[in-house]
Amino acid sequence: MNTNEIRTGEYRKVNSRISKLIALLRNPFYRRTLFRYRVAAAVEHDALLKRLGKDLRTVVDIGANRGQFALVARFHAPEARIIAFEPLEEPAEVFQEMFRLDALMELHRCAVGAHASEAVMHLSKADDSSSLLPITALQTRVFPGTQERGTRRVTVRPLTDVLLPRQITPPSLLKIDVQGYELQVLEGGVALLDCFDYLLVECSYAVFYKDQALAGEVLSYLEKVGFVLIQRCNLIYDQHGVPLQADFFFQRK
Repeated sequence: MNTNEIRTGEYRKVNSRISKLIALLRNPFYRRTLFRYRVAAAVEHDALLKRLGKDLRTVVDIGANRGQFALVARFHAPEARIIAFEPLEEPAEVFQEMFRLDALMELHRCAVGAHASEAVMHLSKADDSSSLLPITALQTRVFPGTQERGTRRVTVRPLTDVLLPRQITPPSLLKIDVQGYELQVLEGGVALLDCFDYLLVECSYAVFYKDQALAGEVLSYLEKVGFVLIQRCNLIYDQHGVPLQADFFFQRK
């Protein structure tokens, strides 16, 4: 990468941060949580959740962190039951406090995977980049400030151990953002996937976490279990225009 590419990349990142800050400040709901809890709502999902509209009745948020996605889901789906999963104590505490008066919000303090177990969480310096898979040098290089800072044991449960089909009222959305562990989450919840109308899954084209399933494998799996890809959004590219990561939006056939 030459100097011009570095400067272009830095400019794009700064420009993106400014655009996000403007979007947060323009919305009183997002502005309040930003100033009070220092949580920036995931406004990059605004357009999608606005399109799904107020009809959503169930949102399952796996990899909830501090509630960045849950805030946007709550804004656009005020009557939806939101069931969130976050294994790390520090962001879970913020989530719990932020939504303490929301009777339709439910938080489970565990990770989600293929089998019930105790597992090692690789803690990132940026905790929303922590993973049950080891962080690679590529992750640290592409996303500075996400290097591993330690490990912690966490409880892992398959989605079917926590939810029953009758708890998922349609129209329903399953969001998965688990830093390379997407396929394991899907495998552990495959018996429930027919209960969801929509899936939103963050996938990578490059190996940011050791042994992670890449986008093609996740897409192939979801096609086999009855979902069709509708849209790729929030694409991240390298300096040569090669896609690295994206959010994939699916609908049940």
